Parts: sequence; C-alpha cells; structure tokens
Amino acid sequence: MNIFSFLNDQLLKMQWLSDIAKFLVENVFNLSIQTQMGGAVHFFIYDVVKIFILLSVLIFLMSYIQSYFPPERTKKILGKFKGITGNIMGALLGTITPFCSCSSIPIFIGFTSAGLPLGVTFSFLISSPLVDIASFLILLSFFGIKIAIAYVLVGIVLAVIAGTIIGKLNMEDEIQDYVRKIGNSDIEDEVLTKGKRARYAVAEVKNIVKKVWIYILIGVGIGAAIHNFIPQEVIDNVVGSNNPFAVILATLVGIPMYADIFGTIPIAEALVLKSVNIGTVLAFMMAVTALSLPSIVMISRVVKPKLLTIFVGIVTVGIILIGYLFNMFSYLLV
Repeated sequence: MNIFSFLNDQLLKMQWLSDIAKFLVENVFNLSIQTQMGGAVHFFIYDVVKIFILLSVLIFLMSYIQSYFPPERTKKILGKFKGITGNIMGALLGTITPFCSCSSIPIFIGFTSAGLPLGVTFSFLISSPLVDIASFLILLSFFGIKIAIAYVLVGIVLAVIAGTIIGKLNMEDEIQDYVRKIGNSDIEDEVLTKGKRARYAVAEVKNIVKKVWIYILIGVGIGAAIHNFIPQEVIDNVVGSNNPFAVILATLVGIPMYADIFGTIPIAEALVLKSVNIGTVLAFMMAVTALSLPSIVMISRVVKPKLLTIFVGIVTVGIILIGYLFNMFSYLLV
C-alpha cells in the first residue's frame, strides 16, 4: 500500500509538480500560498501544467488505440448489433474516441448516413465527449478511484438509456434530408505500421491541444478564482447543500458553456474543495461536455427541431437525476 500510495501521489496526483509550483510561487513571485493571491497562482500553475502533461500522454495512448478503430471499422462493428446491445456497443465505442462534442458530430453524421440505427448513433454521440479512458485517468488523478469509476459508469448508462429511448421513438424522419442523401461508401481500412500509428497519435495530440488549450486556461482560471476568492457562504447558498435546486442550477449553468472534460475538471476540483456535493459537481461537468451550446447548434444542422428538443430534454433530465442520486448516496464515494 505504501508503494501504491507513493506511485499514486507522484505519478497521478503529481505531488512533485505541486512542490515545484509552490517553490516558484514563494521564491519567484514572492507570495505565500496561504494568501488568496498566492494560493490562486499556485492552483493555476499546478493545474495547468498537470492537465497538459496528463492530456498529452493520455491522448497519445488513446489515439494510438483509436487508430485500430477508424470510422469505417467502427461503423461495421456497430452495424452488427441491434437493440439495447447496439446502444451499449455505441456507448462503449464512444469511450475510445478522445473527442469533444463538436468533433463527434461529423462521425455521427457518417453513422447516420450509413443507415445505422438512430438510437445507436445517439448513444455514441452522448458517450464520445462525455466518457473516455483519458478522462477516467484524469478524474482518478484529481478525485480518486471511486468518483472516477462512478462518473464513467453513469456516463455510459446515460448514453445507453438516452439512445434507447430515442431509438424506441422511431424518429428517423427527423433527420435532415441532406444527411440521408450523403450516401454510404465502404473504404478499405489502411494497414498502418507502428510508426504510422505513433505519428497519427502525435498529430492527434497536437490537434486536440490546439483545440482545448484556451478552455483549459479559462477553466483553471475560473477554478483558481472559485477556490481562493469566492467566500464559502456564497458557494453554499448558490450550489451548496443549502440550495435544494443546486443540481438543476449547475446543469443549466453548464449547458451554455463550451469545453471538454479537461476544461471542466479544474472548476470541478475547486467546487469539491469548497465542499460542494459531488452530484452537483458531476451534473455541471456532464452538462458542459454533453450539452454545450455550440454542440447543440451543430446538432440542429443534422436533426430537425422535434428530435433536437427530445435529445436535449432526455439528456438534461438524465443529468439532473444523476446529480440528485449522487448527492443522496455521496457517502458511498467518501
């Protein structure tokens, strides 16, 4: 256990990085980390560097694995499954794609135009930005094994249930006409060498970092402000246990924002440090990643208003229910 704790602290939590950040704050910036400003600077340096290190390593590994599952192969795999099994497979395959919600939509269009069941494609669309192995490991680094596992499980369950409901509603005619006219073409999968897969993974790291770096900086900045400058009583009254509508508020606040899970984690970390209930925090994270306003706008170009409304409504209600359930049973995650 001592070895495990040491590896967990130094590799995942990066205690060594926290010590370096503390040294910089106290000896370069001449600030005490016990002060609001010093604590905020330490929080910002530590979280930014930590997230970028984890992001680069994990996206490389995930992209290397994903190179074995290009869209054409994924489409063929999903085409073999029907019903609830298809929804489960769609959600699980979504976990190996390190995409934000907007990046998942072109693949969603390809799956839909190929004639895959609508519910299965929606399970993929929900799961892809919400859950992946990289997010699991980063959640593990920040919040521990129980919360990381719980987040992944509820994300997959939400994707499966939402996709199943949409599939049962038989709303294939609610897809925009141009999507059905795209057609379906089977392209032979390119046989990649290990070197090509590694180059592909490096390119994906660069591509994703270019897309998310600004949201990481904004997220860490907001997290540092919450942790060091917003009084505890304000947090308690707005999203704390004192407010019975905290989960609903966190969900509604999260929807207009645009970030992936890497940008929301530092905000979630600050809220947890302020003793906000874990269900409220998870509801906020899930709303940002699964229902960001830009992704809703992009989906509206693919599906008609009725299906879009049903999709947003089902996912929103699901996130709120998950938040309240987690708050009720939060003692199990301590």
